[in-house]
Amino acid sequence: MAAPVVYGDAILDHYLHPRHVGSFDPQDAQVGTALVGSPQLGQVLKLQIRLRDDRIQAACFRAFGCGAVIAAGSLLTEWLQGRALDQALAIESQDLVQALGLPPAKLHCALLAQDAVRAAVADYTRKHA
Repeated sequence: MAAPVVYGDAILDHYLHPRHVGSFDPQDAQVGTALVGSPQLGQVLKLQIRLRDDRIQAACFRAFGCGAVIAAGSLLTEWLQGRALDQALAIESQDLVQALGLPPAKLHCALLAQDAVRAAVADYTRKHA
């Protein structure tokens, strides 16, 4: 039997008190939407960003999965606000791993969050091509 995963304070804080949970209208031209993960594997992250004046004015998320994916989505929404798209794309999974203190068994949650940023930016960019 595998050892239980122990979550640190940062993960527990974002899991128990997630920030910016919600949705924007995906049809809005100022909104970029990402839906990443796999329902079969039990981890799905929906991330949305809303831009104004070439900066992310707001970000929100919904997550299905473990506490670490919820914590990663929550922290990510805080980090994205006020950033330009290139700054958002510079967020790496290792930044989330370090900030949250993710255990090795949960590194995929940070990768999911990184994928979500890239997909949300790509959706927004497609709308403005």
